[in-house]
Amino acid sequence: MRRSRLAAIGLAAATFIGTAVSLVIGAPSATAALSNNWYAAAPYLMPVSNNPPDPITVMNATGLKAFQLAFILAPNGGGCSPTWDGTNAVSSDTTVANVISRIRANGGDVSVSVGGYGGTKLGQTCGNVAATAAAYQQVISKYSLKAIDFDLEEPEYENTAAIANELGAAKTLQANNPGLFVSVTMPGTAAGTGWFGTQLLDQAKSIGFSPNNFSIMPFDGGFNGGSSQVSALEALHGLLMSHMGWDSATAYSHEGFSGMNGKSDASEMFYTADFQTVYDYATSHGLGRFTFWSVNRDRACVGTTDNGVCSNVPQNDWDFTKFSVRFAGATPPQTTPTVTTTPTTPGGGSCTAAEWDRTKVYVKDDVVKHNSHKFTAKWWTQGEEPGTTGEWGVWVDNGAC
Repeated sequence: MRRSRLAAIGLAAATFIGTAVSLVIGAPSATAALSNNWYAAAPYLMPVSNNPPDPITVMNATGLKAFQLAFILAPNGGGCSPTWDGTNAVSSDTTVANVISRIRANGGDVSVSVGGYGGTKLGQTCGNVAATAAAYQQVISKYSLKAIDFDLEEPEYENTAAIANELGAAKTLQANNPGLFVSVTMPGTAAGTGWFGTQLLDQAKSIGFSPNNFSIMPFDGGFNGGSSQVSALEALHGLLMSHMGWDSATAYSHEGFSGMNGKSDASEMFYTADFQTVYDYATSHGLGRFTFWSVNRDRACVGTTDNGVCSNVPQNDWDFTKFSVRFAGATPPQTTPTVTTTPTTPGGGSCTAAEWDRTKVYVKDDVVKHNSHKFTAKWWTQGEEPGTTGEWGVWVDNGAC
């Protein structure tokens, strides 16, 4: 997402925070996870920048239950600890924790987005996969998260080592936090995504990582309305099949749209009619995610044309957010992501191996049964589900039994 999102970073959300009942210390109280539909539909919200609206007002006006809070970055001065916007340490945060508590008290929940356009990302500064995952685990633990978004953009996007750290960390978090909803968001082009995006897909495939969805942002790239965005999504569908090895239905169910409401940074214009075009495509093809940047912008411009705080197109407040609510009720994303594996010859007889246990440690040559297939471990593993890690993953599929 473009950093016009940060243009108003000096606008601390005095009005927004002032609506809080109280300021919590430490982690916000956990809530029961929403269905994945809501995390897949959660629109982006900067909770302390770009003149944020009161989320409770938005929820009550639209029926929305989930927000995608942005962004987690490395500290501006360097280091491998998570911060909000590079300045506010997660470890000592109470401001965003208070926002999350209020949303949960109103029956909702949040996902947190890491990365975005500009700034320094943890994948660049943490040095390796384990350290990157540990930094993000602090965010998950602090806020009791059930969902996380990896928004992989510049300047990290073209850094092979940093992307490897991010995707490796995402896979680790997925394994260590059962049920965690993980989305990966990347730039979009008319071809679906660019060269670096296809390299990202290849890296994910090579480590056996399959998020709940890969989403593209079809804006700031010469797009002209909803039809051009649909064309890009259809191109991405082909890339997911060819690079991830998925069949058509699987590719659609693990594909996502992340749009920009109103005037983009490149002066493209996206109206509610364009959102309707993409929404119709997404729901008719069973896409796994439909989100947009941002709720901060989901207002008519009054007295300002600042792209960070209003849309610059004719609308009523929260018109674009209502698409998120509709999508949450229309398309149930897959609960468990899958990776297509090379077909094997089915085995005969019945399985005598014990059923796979997510909490158990397995070592090389251990054999388990899962989903009526027998699997053999190639090395030490814990929490990696057989049948989801692909041909490069830890489990060898010995066939049906």
